[in-house]
Amino acid sequence: MSVKLVLLKSGEQIVTEVKELVSGENVRGYVFSKPHKVQANRSIIFSEDEETIEGRNVEITISPWILLTDDEDILVSPEWIVTIVEPLESIVEMYQEKINGQDN
Repeated sequence: MSVKLVLLKSGEQIVTEVKELVSGENVRGYVFSKPHKVQANRSIIFSEDEETIEGRNVEITISPWILLTDDEDILVSPEWIVTIVEPLESIVEMYQEKINGQDN
């Protein structure tokens, strides 16, 4: 398993370890292990510096995807997946820190 960033039809971005459930040659589903929702909030900073009139900061928060369950593995239908990509290394590090912190 490897950590991936998954975009769902709902627009949610999920960071998780992903496994494919395959039957024959078809993907029947995906298992998300310890999925967490990633939210990026942009804030605009105005500066008096002539070279940088507008800068951008992005604040990232990671929280459990489904709050009201103790399940660590969640089956997701392939119809809900828009794409699966490699997350930025900083996102992987945040996710792993969060997961390791929860296991203590």
